[in-house]
Amino acid sequence: MSSVTVDVVIHRPRHEVWAEIRHIDRHVLWMSDARRIDFHTDQREGVGTSFDCLTAIGPLRTRDVMTITRWEDEQAIGVTHNGIFTGHGEFRLRSVGDATRMTWHEELRFPWWLFGSVGARVARPLLRGVWRRNLRNLARLLAS
Repeated sequence: MSSVTVDVVIHRPRHEVWAEIRHIDRHVLWMSDARRIDFHTDQREGVGTSFDCLTAIGPLRTRDVMTITRWEDEQAIGVTHNGIFTGHGEFRLRSVGDATRMTWHEELRFPWWLFGSVGARVARPLLRGVWRRNLRNLARLLAS
């Protein structure tokens, strides 16, 4: 299993950051690897929301099947991954003065045909870079 954690300080209050990240369908606006999000039902937020996210990093494209497992207003969103990559991820928000520290933590298991734990270790720096860039994109979106 590959564990990756990145964070960024966003110069916006926590309620403003939450107001953006709670809209799962808008994640494609700031996640460079997320191409499209398709919900499985009419539910769009809260625990139990499930969706597919078409994800692309370089030549690798995958349909990530996710279900929200944690939803704490203005604090955290957690998901399970049940596609090619399995595991769980979480966004956490913490106030830092008038700003917000957003932490993105993922624990993913790679399939054997992507070299399992070896592939996960090799991919870790790439994933860390992509997710750090995504958080910076979110910060820019909220600054505009």
